[in-house]
Amino acid sequence: MEILIGKTAGFCYGVQRAIEGANKQIKNSESEIYCLGELVHNKQVINELEKKGIKFIEDYKQVENANSKLIIRAHGIPKNIYENAEKKGIKIKDFTCPKVEKVHKIASKYSENEYFIFLCGKRNHPENIGTISFCGQKSFIIEEERDIEDAIEYFKKTKLKKLLIIAQTTFNVKKFINIENVLREKLDKTTKIIVKNTICRATEIRQKETEELSKKVEFMIIIGGKNSSNTTKLYEIAKLNCKNAYHIETVDELNKIKIKKYNVIGIMAGASTPKESIEQLVEYIEKEECMA
Repeated sequence: MEILIGKTAGFCYGVQRAIEGANKQIKNSESEIYCLGELVHNKQVINELEKKGIKFIEDYKQVENANSKLIIRAHGIPKNIYENAEKKGIKIKDFTCPKVEKVHKIASKYSENEYFIFLCGKRNHPENIGTISFCGQKSFIIEEERDIEDAIEYFKKTKLKKLLIIAQTTFNVKKFINIENVLREKLDKTTKIIVKNTICRATEIRQKETEELSKKVEFMIIIGGKNSSNTTKLYEIAKLNCKNAYHIETVDELNKIKIKKYNVIGIMAGASTPKESIEQLVEYIEKEECMA
């Protein structure tokens, strides 16, 4: 049995930065530490941070003491929360991924210059809930190609002639290109269209490697949080090329799957998946091989 592991599997820069930052706060702080939402989309990471004392909340109003620290997750937050938290006296420790911050700045700049903004990404994803707040009211989230007609109709009602198209940092690259092409085809030629590919370069590389790896193997495992957007995208890509593709959070989920019969197994991990999870998966597969 051969095991092929993606070179880009595991923590990306933004996730690594957020986790290291959170651990530093735990080590150096005497006050209570809260985190608004999940720091990253991985249950194992969150459980470890909870054990160390971080309290995960869904609303900044849940912070009990004014002198407490509030960690901002890698996905970022809506801009009004910064102002409201500071008014309450809460000390903010911002670990928003720099790539996400860049999208916020782009959205703010074009919104102020009377551009309508199409944001390609999941409507209810934490990153986009934050990003859309920087886009202003003249904006629309496109999740899938089927949303394009509604997006165009909404845009036309504003009578604006300038349009910015951006994307969630972990959006599917091919889908983004396709949406852009359809929009250019359907929109009036008098519309000024600016496209900013805000998909993280690391995400692009990881998606490309997943595509290539899934074509070489008989069995493909994507390991990472089920609520992780970037991990889900990897699974969607893998299953297009490998009929035996699975998305798991932990090794336990493989117990009912017979992997001994496969000769070549591929592994790719999401950007929020710790190295330990990948190592446990490899150990499990090697153990299964020995028992074959």
